[in-house]
Amino acid sequence: MPTRPAIALLIFIAGPAAGFYCSALAAEPPDFQIAEVSAAREASVANIKSGTIAFSDHTSPGAIDSETALTRFGDWADKHPNEKKFLALFPGYIEPAVDKTTSSAAQKAEKVTEKLYMYVAQARFVLDKAPASIDLSHYVTLGFLDKIDPSIQHKLITAADVSSLKDEAGAGNDNPDRKWCTGRTTSICIQSSYKLEGKIPMGIMLVNKLRDSVKKVADHIDFQSELTALAPADLDQAGLQQLTALDTSVTGVLEQNIFYVNEIMKFGKFFAVFQAHPTDPDKTVVTAFMALAIKASVLDEKRGFEKVPVLRNLVPAQVLMGQSSFNSGTSISAGLPKYARNEIRTVASLLAAK
Repeated sequence: MPTRPAIALLIFIAGPAAGFYCSALAAEPPDFQIAEVSAAREASVANIKSGTIAFSDHTSPGAIDSETALTRFGDWADKHPNEKKFLALFPGYIEPAVDKTTSSAAQKAEKVTEKLYMYVAQARFVLDKAPASIDLSHYVTLGFLDKIDPSIQHKLITAADVSSLKDEAGAGNDNPDRKWCTGRTTSICIQSSYKLEGKIPMGIMLVNKLRDSVKKVADHIDFQSELTALAPADLDQAGLQQLTALDTSVTGVLEQNIFYVNEIMKFGKFFAVFQAHPTDPDKTVVTAFMALAIKASVLDEKRGFEKVPVLRNLVPAQVLMGQSSFNSGTSISAGLPKYARNEIRTVASLLAAK
């Protein structure tokens, strides 16, 4: 699922935190730089310089293979079970069965498994703040999300406003442990909308005119999410230390679950783990992840697009990976690699602000 989608979802309420929020963001937040590494969560804390983010997502500028950073959901779950435990919508998440209409004359609906591809980005940076001085509840606000990505519009909703998750977009995303937007103390529920930018809407309009389908492609992404701050008592310390490859105490987690998306994605998650610095009590180590589940059906559009000269640069995989002439801006329309980097960099700056 903002100029940073997953995190743009992180911006909900004004409430009691409003006073803190305004003062905290009054000063210009520090600017972080991205340092590309092979595996950010394995980056040595001692080697991460102030104002630097170790980042990895298996892509690089000018990469030839536009799908380098996409992994089949099944392969991801098999190879990285602990990562899947924390970064899927819930630990037992599987590729869902959805109703699909056959192309036969009878036009019968049948259950098929919706195949997914995962884009997973990792980042690690150090805050010049002691863990005890960071109150994550102050970031569970709409104001925080708005700062992350102004191009994404957010509004607060309640659990009663959550989609039924019974249609194709929501099938399989029901949390078996609790209803979304319930059961957590420091949490807000959000409805968000992002209008695709640049030439992409024009391309989508052309696609809708050319394709023989009742269902049209939307030129915007609407999604619902839940933003939560989790305290140490609510956390699986051992599992999170395995996830971050850092064995210091986990002092909190900032988590955003995108559980309903109208286009492109099945779900998304932003997951930031805050831990004590191994050698400096006045610093905090943050290991952040962005996980987005892309529908395989979106990527399968490749052949159809390649047959139409004007649409050859609108091949979904290339657009998603930021390797199309249709990409623009710094948000989702820029492609997932650029969007993820911008998102993480902005979040780090906001967290570091005094």
